[in-house]
Amino acid sequence: MTMANMRSERWKAAAGAAVLEVALAWVLVTGLAVEAPHAVTERLQVFGILPTPPKPPPPPPPAPRLRTPKKEGAASPANLRSTPTEVVAPTPRIVSPVPPPIVSAPLPGLGADPSAGASNVRGPGTGSSGEGNGTGSGSGGNGEGGGGGGSPPRFLKGEIRDKDYPKSAGEAGIGGIVDVQYVVGTDGRARNCRVTRSSGDADLDFTTCRLVEKRYRYKPATDGQGRPIDSKVADSHEWVSVRGQTPRDEER
Repeated sequence: MTMANMRSERWKAAAGAAVLEVALAWVLVTGLAVEAPHAVTERLQVFGILPTPPKPPPPPPPAPRLRTPKKEGAASPANLRSTPTEVVAPTPRIVSPVPPPIVSAPLPGLGADPSAGASNVRGPGTGSSGEGNGTGSGSGGNGEGGGGGGSPPRFLKGEIRDKDYPKSAGEAGIGGIVDVQYVVGTDGRARNCRVTRSSGDADLDFTTCRLVEKRYRYKPATDGQGRPIDSKVADSHEWVSVRGQTPRDEER
């Protein structure tokens, strides 16, 4: 670029800047012009705002009423005194249970007897009716005492039948075995029957002894000289019943 051209460009730039400055000045003069205020003709009014009055104080409390003190009364009379009663526990009432009845024989038996427990069947032993070899009372002994050779009682007749069953026990279906012991006298009749083992029912026990004494007959026992003597016999009878079956039903 030549010097003339450079100068021409500078002038153009300077002219543009001058125009821009003039335009800005005009805008500032016309846009920021301020009109003068008019004079105020009205008078300023002033008023005051009073503060809120405080709340009135609460009324004073009423004065207490004065009471005239009363005179003290006389003391009450002394109370009665007594000794407290002792507490005594009542005597406890103890009721003992009633024991069940004990079934016993109607008559007591004799104590020790040579024929106690004897059976109507002879045994194989050599007891008091056999021949001993000692110094006792055997027939072949050499000591003091009577001789042997006696015989036990022998059963002849008598029985307890099914129709003899006690009615109350039969209807209840009660049964059992009754062991008895009785004396066979010199006349061959049974007496003094007693129960040695109960069946558990008093009617069965009583009926057994009653029928034994009434019906049983024996050939009495004898001593070594063949004389009849009293002897004891042990026996048992079994009662068997079907519930509801009475002796009358069996007889039919």
